[in-house]
Amino acid sequence: MGSTNGLVAAKGKQPLFSFGLISDVQYADIPDGRSFLGVPRYYRHSILVLQRAVKEWNANKKHKFVINLGDIVDGYCPKDQSLSTVKKIVDEFEMFNGPVYHLIGNHCLYNLPRSKLLPLLKIQSFGSHAYYDFSPVPEYRFVVLDGYDISAIGWPQDHPKTLEALKFLRQKNPNDDKNSPTGLVGLERRFLMFNGAVGKEQMEWLSSVLQEATKLEQKVVICCHMPLDPVASSNEALLWNYDEVMNLIHRYTCVKLCLSGHDHKGGYSIDSHGIHHRVIEAALECPAGTDAFGYAEVFDDRISLYGTGRMLNLR
Repeated sequence: MGSTNGLVAAKGKQPLFSFGLISDVQYADIPDGRSFLGVPRYYRHSILVLQRAVKEWNANKKHKFVINLGDIVDGYCPKDQSLSTVKKIVDEFEMFNGPVYHLIGNHCLYNLPRSKLLPLLKIQSFGSHAYYDFSPVPEYRFVVLDGYDISAIGWPQDHPKTLEALKFLRQKNPNDDKNSPTGLVGLERRFLMFNGAVGKEQMEWLSSVLQEATKLEQKVVICCHMPLDPVASSNEALLWNYDEVMNLIHRYTCVKLCLSGHDHKGGYSIDSHGIHHRVIEAALECPAGTDAFGYAEVFDDRISLYGTGRMLNLR
């Protein structure tokens, strides 16, 4: 991905490893619909996209793992079907011949509380937090952020994190409907209820993980359901405190790539510190017979992304 920040193309090398990528499946057994912007959404077709993705990943036989960047079930899924539908999509992911690392998204939390959701996604958590890290090879570390750490969805209504989020939204968004950006200008338009923030404890954890990765001379890939760079994303899809998170990340030179979903059209940027930001196109918005998934090949000096269908290549 480009020549900035130590990810320089070098032909002929074999990758250290590769992994599959998909985001925003948002399956539901309901008729097709549209987003609030009028973009078509193909709720029943998205499971077919996932099935084709798993088939392709397994056919490769080299992918070490798969990352799902969040929102496996749509918020319009009938709530009496939420549990069975989440299980159904998790079972499809489980058809991959290797580990699958899940992120939680807002649509996941519309369907199930964290207490039920995280065990189904096999997210080993403490206190229902959904942030964690893993190192598939000594040279690399993946850091999964919980972008709904501070959020008005997913926690019990009287939980301190819910109350903190609601107070924040009242301060930042004057609309009665906190999912409406009406009257908000520019980057203010991210202050919507379907977004969230990384909390203080998670920020401290992230700093400690990046310190350790620096000591171990590891390159780091950050994964967050919500995008972390405005150039790669619409303002409405950004993490509430993306700027605070990126200020922390920019204190270190180990982070090379940030992967996100949430903003269904996808996006790409290289920020002021040379970090690549890739927002993955949504599987949900694939018409019949089209796809949006891919894989990444990871080298010591670069990461190449290969997309199928709506997911564009970056290498």
